[in-house]
Amino acid sequence: MNNTGTAPDLWWRGDVQIPAGHSILDGILEVPERARGLVIFAHGSGSSRHSARNRHVASTLQREGLATLLFDLLTLEEEHLDARMGHLRFDIDFLSGRLRAATGWAAHQEQTAGLRTGYFGASTGAAAALVAASEDENAYAVVSRGGRPDLAGDALLRVDVPTLLIVGGADEQVISLNEQAFAQLRCTKHLEIVPGATHLFEEPGALDTVSTLAAGWFDTHLPVSGWSP
Repeated sequence: MNNTGTAPDLWWRGDVQIPAGHSILDGILEVPERARGLVIFAHGSGSSRHSARNRHVASTLQREGLATLLFDLLTLEEEHLDARMGHLRFDIDFLSGRLRAATGWAAHQEQTAGLRTGYFGASTGAAAALVAASEDENAYAVVSRGGRPDLAGDALLRVDVPTLLIVGGADEQVISLNEQAFAQLRCTKHLEIVPGATHLFEEPGALDTVSTLAAGWFDTHLPVSGWSP
């Protein structure tokens, strides 16, 4: 894989707006030349499409020929409301619905139509990705970074796409929760523990390891179905 740190060659990049019911969600779509797949990111609570960690991973995926879509799971008004009430950040069904809306939107865009889709979820976004993957036949692979897959509940038993769970070695509580979720998954699966890494993978080289693992997983398990123009 090409993990040199050089900037990817992009065919198309732009800010996008994704309809989800009565709401409009802001996103950033980046498509390398001759893209062979699309990875949609589902961030955790308190994060957004501007997440530096997810941007880091997205850049690596783009160098590997994958288009990426980072978008806000909540509108600005919903974020303000959730900051006071805390009722949306753990509403996994609600968040997975937003992810499915983004998947459907991407399937009808000129830049991404025909590209098979994978999900990259962080924190609670990982649970949303797994629930969405269990319900959406257009999802083909899932990667979780420091995620809470346990919050996907019974949907774990219905996930049938290859799933990679990545956890920091120093994130002991989340390791346990991931091990419990991993035991319930019946799909092709792997649990990777990054030695010495904490929940946010802030240690030197930790996020690079996550990026490389994710790129390898999608390279192996996200089937090529077409090319962008």
